[in-house]
Amino acid sequence: MDAGEAATLPASVESLVVVHNVAKRHNVGTMVRSATAFGVSEIVLVGRRDFNAFGSHGSTSHLRFRHFHSLSQARHYLKEERNCDVCGVEITDGALSIADHPFRKSTAFLLGNEGTGLSAKECEICDFFVYIPQYGCGTASLNVTVAASIVLHHFGVWAGFPERSREGNKFTVAEKPVKQIRRNYCASSVESIVEERKSRQQSASIDIFEENGNNDSKLTNLLEALFDD
Repeated sequence: MDAGEAATLPASVESLVVVHNVAKRHNVGTMVRSATAFGVSEIVLVGRRDFNAFGSHGSTSHLRFRHFHSLSQARHYLKEERNCDVCGVEITDGALSIADHPFRKSTAFLLGNEGTGLSAKECEICDFFVYIPQYGCGTASLNVTVAASIVLHHFGVWAGFPERSREGNKFTVAEKPVKQIRRNYCASSVESIVEERKSRQQSASIDIFEENGNNDSKLTNLLEALFDD
């Protein structure tokens, strides 16, 4: 990024990571460790609230976590409240090379399932896609945590995140500022709890109507059979 590009950046450019449909739960912990190293502001969990922190080396305490029940809710938050682009990390037609740093502003990165990649529903919430160029012939793709590390590092370089200070042969680690209510669990906000209850009530209403409809149909069939006789 040159000086002209830097001058046009918003005052606070952030990167976020969206975790959804990750098959190997222990990959989340390793991804969190990379997210902390490369300046990610928040991890957005979609679906399950719990996560496996194996491999995080305590880095979960240095990140904010937010939970949503659906991809559409997560996208609304990212677009309307965080003013982020949603970037899918996937080898698709039209995907841009991560080496070209095709970013405009704060960006939330959504990585695909280890086996199947991004699903159609996941692709629908993305504004654009990036891929990581490969130069060897021995593998078709990278592990999801390795891909996340490369992408987040490139974004940090583009955004001009300040490099962390070092002590000896390691980077300095800050005091743990965040205390999770329960380990490896993203607690719900009041708004999230209200939204979940509304969703459950709506689902219950639909089920009741469907059951009543089925019962009415059965009763009608029974009466018709009696009168036909």
